[in-house]
Amino acid sequence: MCEPLTLVGSSQPGRARSRHQPTKLVLGAAPGGAPAPDAGESGAAVGSPPSPSALAAGESGAPAGLYALLLGLCTPSNDNWDFLPFVCDGCSGVFCLQHRSRDSHGCSEVNIKSESMKLDEHRSYPCTYKGCNGKELLPVLCPYCKKRFCLRHRHQSDHECEKLDTPKPRMAATQKLVKDIIDSKKEEAVRSKRRKGAKNSETAAKVALMKLKMHACGDKSLPQTERIYFQVFLPKGSKEKSKSMFFCSKWSIGKVVDFAACLADLKNDNNKSTAKKLRLCHTASGEALPLDHTLATWLSNQECPLYNGGNIILEYLDNEDQFIEDTNSYLE
Repeated sequence: MCEPLTLVGSSQPGRARSRHQPTKLVLGAAPGGAPAPDAGESGAAVGSPPSPSALAAGESGAPAGLYALLLGLCTPSNDNWDFLPFVCDGCSGVFCLQHRSRDSHGCSEVNIKSESMKLDEHRSYPCTYKGCNGKELLPVLCPYCKKRFCLRHRHQSDHECEKLDTPKPRMAATQKLVKDIIDSKKEEAVRSKRRKGAKNSETAAKVALMKLKMHACGDKSLPQTERIYFQVFLPKGSKEKSKSMFFCSKWSIGKVVDFAACLADLKNDNNKSTAKKLRLCHTASGEALPLDHTLATWLSNQECPLYNGGNIILEYLDNEDQFIEDTNSYLE
Protein backbone atom coordinates (compact mmCIF):
# COMPACT_ATOMS: atom_id res chain seq x y z
CA MET A 1 0.00 0.00 0.00
CA CYS A 2 1.23 3.52 -0.78
CA GLU A 3 1.80 6.05 1.99
CA PRO A 4 1.22 9.86 1.43
CA LEU A 5 4.19 12.16 1.37
CA THR A 6 4.43 15.16 3.72
CA LEU A 7 3.32 18.39 2.01
CA VAL A 8 6.24 20.83 1.76
CA GLY A 9 6.11 24.51 0.61
CA SER A 10 2.30 24.86 0.62
CA SER A 11 1.02 28.39 -0.19
CA GLN A 12 -1.73 28.02 2.43
CA PRO A 13 -0.09 26.93 5.67
CA GLY A 14 -2.24 25.51 8.42
CA ARG A 15 -4.86 24.07 6.06
CA ALA A 16 -4.92 20.29 5.74
CA ARG A 17 -6.13 18.50 2.66
CA SER A 18 -7.89 15.13 2.59
CA ARG A 19 -5.91 12.34 0.97
CA HIS A 20 -9.01 11.43 -1.04
CA GLN A 21 -9.18 14.89 -2.66
CA PRO A 22 -6.03 15.31 -4.78
CA THR A 23 -5.08 18.72 -6.03
CA LYS A 24 -3.82 19.05 -9.57
CA LEU A 25 -1.65 22.05 -10.41
CA VAL A 26 -1.76 23.25 -14.01
CA LEU A 27 0.85 25.93 -14.76
CA GLY A 28 0.68 28.54 -17.49
CA ALA A 29 -3.02 29.62 -17.02
CA ALA A 30 -5.06 31.28 -14.28
CA PRO A 31 -8.62 30.28 -13.29
CA GLY A 32 -11.17 31.30 -15.92
CA GLY A 33 -8.61 31.16 -18.76
CA ALA A 34 -6.80 34.35 -17.73
CA PRO A 35 -3.00 34.38 -17.68
CA ALA A 36 -1.50 33.46 -14.38
CA PRO A 37 0.06 36.22 -12.33
CA ASP A 38 3.77 36.54 -11.81
CA ALA A 39 5.45 34.81 -8.92
CA GLY A 40 4.94 36.53 -5.61
CA GLU A 41 6.03 36.06 -2.06
CA SER A 42 3.62 33.13 -1.60
CA GLY A 43 5.70 30.97 -3.95
CA ALA A 44 3.11 30.75 -6.85
CA ALA A 45 4.56 30.50 -10.37
CA VAL A 46 3.49 31.07 -13.97
CA GLY A 47 4.52 29.55 -17.30
CA SER A 48 4.71 25.98 -18.69
CA PRO A 49 5.50 23.16 -16.23
CA PRO A 50 9.16 22.14 -16.28
CA SER A 51 10.16 18.63 -17.24
CA PRO A 52 10.84 16.08 -14.48
CA SER A 53 14.51 15.96 -15.47
CA ALA A 54 14.72 19.76 -15.20
CA LEU A 55 13.10 19.63 -11.77
CA ALA A 56 15.52 16.98 -10.67
CA ALA A 57 18.50 18.93 -11.96
CA GLY A 58 17.24 22.34 -10.69
CA GLU A 59 17.43 23.93 -14.17
CA SER A 60 13.80 25.08 -14.57
CA GLY A 61 14.36 28.54 -13.10
CA ALA A 62 11.27 28.20 -10.90
CA PRO A 63 11.40 29.22 -7.22
CA ALA A 64 12.71 26.61 -4.79
CA GLY A 65 9.34 26.34 -3.00
CA LEU A 66 7.73 25.15 -6.21
CA TYR A 67 10.10 22.22 -6.59
CA ALA A 68 8.83 20.69 -3.39
CA LEU A 69 5.23 20.97 -4.61
CA LEU A 70 6.05 19.43 -7.97
CA LEU A 71 7.59 16.34 -6.35
CA GLY A 72 4.12 14.82 -6.63
CA LEU A 73 4.69 13.94 -10.30
CA CYS A 74 3.02 10.54 -10.96
CA THR A 75 5.58 8.12 -12.35
CA PRO A 76 3.50 6.00 -14.77
CA SER A 77 1.90 8.76 -16.88
CA ASN A 78 4.19 11.77 -16.27
CA ASP A 79 1.23 14.18 -16.50
CA ASN A 80 -0.52 13.95 -13.12
CA TRP A 81 0.72 16.42 -10.52
CA ASP A 82 -0.47 15.80 -6.94
CA PHE A 83 0.20 17.94 -3.86
CA LEU A 84 -0.20 14.77 -1.71
CA PRO A 85 1.65 12.00 -3.64
CA PHE A 86 1.93 8.37 -2.49
CA VAL A 87 5.11 6.30 -2.17
CA CYS A 88 4.77 2.54 -2.97
CA ASP A 89 6.28 0.39 -0.21
CA GLY A 90 7.05 -2.30 -2.81
CA CYS A 91 8.93 -0.54 -5.61
CA SER A 92 9.46 2.83 -3.79
CA GLY A 93 7.88 4.75 -6.73
CA VAL A 94 5.91 8.05 -6.31
CA PHE A 95 2.26 7.90 -7.54
CA CYS A 96 -0.95 9.93 -7.49
CA LEU A 97 -4.20 8.84 -5.91
CA GLN A 98 -5.31 7.15 -9.12
CA HIS A 99 -2.19 4.96 -9.40
CA ARG A 100 -1.37 4.41 -5.75
CA SER A 101 -2.40 0.71 -5.65
CA ARG A 102 0.12 -1.90 -6.80
CA ASP A 103 -2.22 -3.32 -9.44
CA SER A 104 -2.94 0.12 -10.98
CA HIS A 105 0.72 1.01 -11.52
CA GLY A 106 1.93 -2.58 -12.25
CA CYS A 107 4.26 -2.83 -9.29
CA SER A 108 7.44 -4.75 -10.20
CA GLU A 109 7.60 -6.39 -6.76
CA VAL A 110 4.15 -7.95 -7.29
CA ASN A 111 5.24 -9.35 -10.67
CA ILE A 112 8.38 -10.87 -9.18
CA LYS A 113 6.47 -12.50 -6.31
CA SER A 114 3.70 -13.81 -8.58
CA GLU A 115 6.26 -15.31 -10.96
CA SER A 116 8.08 -17.03 -8.12
CA MET A 117 4.76 -18.35 -6.80
CA LYS A 118 3.92 -19.75 -10.23
CA LEU A 119 7.30 -21.47 -10.41
CA ASP A 120 6.80 -22.97 -6.97
CA GLU A 121 3.33 -24.22 -7.92
CA HIS A 122 4.74 -26.32 -10.76
CA ARG A 123 7.79 -27.61 -8.87
CA SER A 124 7.64 -31.25 -7.66
CA TYR A 125 10.11 -33.89 -6.50
CA PRO A 126 9.81 -37.32 -8.16
CA CYS A 127 10.51 -40.55 -6.26
CA THR A 128 13.79 -42.25 -7.26
CA TYR A 129 12.64 -45.74 -6.26
CA LYS A 130 12.56 -48.09 -9.26
CA GLY A 131 9.11 -48.41 -10.82
CA CYS A 132 7.55 -45.62 -8.69
CA ASN A 133 5.99 -42.57 -10.37
CA GLY A 134 5.09 -40.75 -7.16
CA LYS A 135 5.87 -37.06 -6.66
CA GLU A 136 5.93 -34.79 -3.62
CA LEU A 137 5.65 -31.00 -3.29
CA LEU A 138 8.48 -31.02 -0.75
CA PRO A 139 11.69 -33.07 -0.99
CA VAL A 140 11.74 -36.23 1.15
CA LEU A 141 15.39 -37.21 1.60
CA CYS A 142 16.69 -40.46 3.07
CA PRO A 143 19.28 -39.45 5.71
CA TYR A 144 21.40 -42.51 4.87
CA CYS A 145 21.61 -42.77 1.06
CA LYS A 146 20.70 -39.06 0.44
CA LYS A 147 18.18 -39.90 -2.32
CA ARG A 148 14.67 -38.45 -2.82
CA PHE A 149 11.60 -40.63 -2.33
CA CYS A 150 7.85 -40.28 -2.00
CA LEU A 151 6.14 -40.71 1.36
CA ARG A 152 5.39 -44.34 0.55
CA HIS A 153 9.07 -45.22 0.10
CA ARG A 154 10.65 -42.85 2.65
CA HIS A 155 11.77 -45.60 5.07
CA GLN A 156 14.96 -47.59 4.49
CA SER A 157 13.16 -50.92 4.31
CA ASP A 158 10.59 -49.54 1.84
CA HIS A 159 13.11 -48.34 -0.76
CA GLU A 160 15.69 -51.10 -0.13
CA CYS A 161 18.28 -48.62 1.05
CA GLU A 162 21.81 -49.54 0.03
CA LYS A 163 23.03 -48.57 3.51
CA LEU A 164 20.42 -50.59 5.40
CA ASP A 165 21.97 -52.77 8.12
CA THR A 166 20.23 -56.14 8.26
CA PRO A 167 19.48 -56.89 11.91
CA LYS A 168 20.78 -60.19 13.20
CA PRO A 169 18.20 -62.73 14.38
CA ARG A 170 17.42 -62.27 18.04
CA MET A 171 17.46 -66.00 18.69
CA ALA A 172 20.87 -66.63 17.09
CA ALA A 173 22.76 -66.52 20.39
CA THR A 174 20.18 -68.74 22.11
CA GLN A 175 20.26 -71.29 19.30
CA LYS A 176 24.05 -71.44 19.43
CA LEU A 177 23.97 -71.96 23.21
CA VAL A 178 21.43 -74.81 22.89
CA LYS A 179 23.52 -76.45 20.16
CA ASP A 180 26.67 -76.25 22.30
CA ILE A 181 24.84 -77.87 25.21
CA ILE A 182 23.54 -80.72 23.04
CA ASP A 183 26.98 -81.30 21.51
CA SER A 184 28.61 -81.41 24.95
CA LYS A 185 26.07 -84.00 26.12
CA LYS A 186 26.76 -86.14 23.07
CA GLU A 187 30.49 -85.99 23.71
CA GLU A 188 29.96 -86.95 27.35
CA ALA A 189 27.79 -89.89 26.31
CA VAL A 190 30.50 -91.06 23.89
CA ARG A 191 33.15 -90.92 26.61
CA SER A 192 30.92 -92.89 28.95
CA LYS A 193 30.37 -95.61 26.36
CA ARG A 194 34.10 -95.81 25.73
CA ARG A 195 34.93 -96.30 29.42
CA LYS A 196 32.27 -98.96 29.96
CA GLY A 197 32.98 -100.95 26.82
CA ALA A 198 36.77 -100.84 26.93
CA LYS A 199 37.30 -103.66 29.45
CA ASN A 200 34.61 -105.92 28.03
CA SER A 201 35.80 -105.41 24.46
CA GLU A 202 39.41 -106.28 25.28
CA THR A 203 38.47 -109.58 26.91
CA ALA A 204 36.00 -110.53 24.17
CA ALA A 205 38.56 -109.68 21.46
CA LYS A 206 41.15 -112.09 22.90
CA VAL A 207 38.61 -114.90 22.92
CA ALA A 208 37.36 -114.15 19.37
CA LEU A 209 40.83 -113.72 17.83
CA MET A 210 41.51 -117.47 17.58
CA LYS A 211 38.25 -118.07 15.68
CA LEU A 212 38.83 -115.07 13.35
CA LYS A 213 42.22 -116.35 12.27
CA MET A 214 40.56 -119.53 11.02
CA HIS A 215 37.83 -117.85 8.87
CA ALA A 216 39.04 -114.31 8.03
CA CYS A 217 39.70 -113.26 4.47
CA GLY A 218 42.20 -110.66 3.33
CA ASP A 219 45.48 -110.08 1.53
CA LYS A 220 47.39 -113.36 1.94
CA SER A 221 50.68 -111.65 1.13
CA LEU A 222 50.64 -109.63 4.37
CA PRO A 223 53.09 -110.78 7.05
CA GLN A 224 51.49 -112.39 10.09
CA THR A 225 53.01 -109.76 12.36
CA GLU A 226 51.18 -106.95 10.50
CA ARG A 227 47.78 -108.61 10.26
CA ILE A 228 44.93 -107.17 12.34
CA TYR A 229 41.69 -109.16 12.51
CA PHE A 230 38.17 -107.75 12.84
CA GLN A 231 34.62 -108.99 12.71
CA VAL A 232 33.27 -106.35 10.29
CA PHE A 233 29.52 -105.62 10.60
CA LEU A 234 28.21 -104.57 7.19
CA PRO A 235 25.74 -101.75 6.41
CA LYS A 236 22.09 -102.37 7.15
CA GLY A 237 20.31 -103.93 4.18
CA SER A 238 23.34 -105.93 3.03
CA LYS A 239 23.06 -109.63 2.14
CA GLU A 240 25.39 -110.59 4.97
CA LYS A 241 25.24 -109.23 8.49
CA SER A 242 29.00 -109.43 9.14
CA LYS A 243 32.21 -110.79 7.67
CA SER A 244 35.59 -111.77 9.14
CA MET A 245 38.49 -109.80 7.64
CA PHE A 246 42.11 -108.92 8.33
CA PHE A 247 44.04 -105.81 7.32
CA CYS A 248 47.54 -104.37 7.57
CA SER A 249 48.20 -102.35 10.72
CA LYS A 250 50.07 -99.75 8.63
CA TRP A 251 47.13 -99.00 6.36
CA SER A 252 45.11 -95.81 6.66
CA ILE A 253 41.46 -96.00 7.64
CA GLY A 254 40.53 -94.90 4.11
CA LYS A 255 42.42 -97.83 2.57
CA VAL A 256 40.85 -100.24 5.06
CA VAL A 257 37.38 -98.99 3.99
CA ASP A 258 38.18 -99.46 0.30
CA PHE A 259 39.59 -102.96 0.84
CA ALA A 260 36.63 -104.02 3.02
CA ALA A 261 34.17 -102.71 0.38
CA CYS A 262 35.88 -104.92 -2.23
CA LEU A 263 35.82 -108.03 -0.01
CA ALA A 264 32.12 -107.54 0.86
CA ASP A 265 31.13 -106.38 -2.65
CA LEU A 266 29.76 -103.04 -1.36
CA LYS A 267 29.12 -99.89 -3.38
CA ASN A 268 31.80 -97.29 -2.63
CA ASP A 269 31.16 -93.68 -3.75
CA ASN A 270 33.62 -92.01 -1.40
CA ASN A 271 35.15 -90.15 -4.36
CA LYS A 272 31.83 -88.35 -5.06
CA SER A 273 31.12 -85.22 -3.00
CA THR A 274 27.32 -85.48 -3.03
CA ALA A 275 27.00 -89.21 -2.32
CA LYS A 276 26.86 -90.88 1.08
CA LYS A 277 30.26 -91.98 2.33
CA LEU A 278 31.17 -95.49 3.44
CA ARG A 279 32.71 -95.04 6.91
CA LEU A 280 34.40 -97.29 9.44
CA CYS A 281 32.83 -96.76 12.88
CA HIS A 282 33.82 -97.70 16.43
CA THR A 283 31.42 -100.22 18.02
CA ALA A 284 31.73 -98.74 21.52
CA SER A 285 31.24 -95.03 20.75
CA GLY A 286 29.69 -95.12 17.27
CA GLU A 287 32.29 -92.58 16.12
CA ALA A 288 33.30 -92.56 12.45
CA LEU A 289 37.08 -92.96 12.33
CA PRO A 290 38.96 -90.26 10.37
CA LEU A 291 40.01 -91.55 6.96
CA ASP A 292 43.55 -90.16 7.21
CA HIS A 293 44.37 -91.92 10.49
CA THR A 294 46.28 -95.22 10.43
CA LEU A 295 44.94 -98.43 11.89
CA ALA A 296 47.93 -98.65 14.24
CA THR A 297 47.01 -95.23 15.72
CA TRP A 298 43.65 -96.53 16.89
CA LEU A 299 45.11 -99.82 18.16
CA SER A 300 47.33 -97.80 20.50
CA ASN A 301 44.66 -95.25 21.49
CA GLN A 302 44.50 -94.92 25.30
CA GLU A 303 40.95 -93.65 25.69
CA CYS A 304 38.99 -95.82 23.25
CA PRO A 305 41.22 -98.24 21.33
CA LEU A 306 40.44 -100.84 18.69
CA TYR A 307 41.33 -104.43 19.55
CA ASN A 308 42.87 -107.08 17.40
CA GLY A 309 40.05 -109.65 17.15
CA GLY A 310 37.35 -107.09 18.04
CA ASN A 311 34.30 -105.76 16.20
CA ILE A 312 33.98 -102.84 13.82
CA ILE A 313 31.08 -101.37 11.78
CA LEU A 314 30.89 -100.33 8.11
CA GLU A 315 27.99 -97.96 7.32
CA TYR A 316 26.94 -95.28 4.83
CA LEU A 317 26.80 -91.80 6.44
CA ASP A 318 25.95 -88.32 5.19
CA ASN A 319 28.79 -85.83 4.91
CA GLU A 320 27.73 -83.98 8.07
CA ASP A 321 27.22 -87.14 10.17
CA GLN A 322 30.13 -88.32 12.32
CA PHE A 323 28.40 -90.84 14.60
CA ILE A 324 26.15 -93.88 14.53
CA GLU A 325 23.40 -93.37 17.10
CA ASP A 326 22.58 -97.02 17.90
CA THR A 327 25.54 -99.38 17.57
CA ASN A 328 23.78 -102.20 19.45
CA SER A 329 21.37 -102.70 16.55
CA TYR A 330 24.32 -103.91 14.45
CA LEU A 331 25.72 -106.26 17.10
CA GLU A 332 22.49 -108.04 18.08
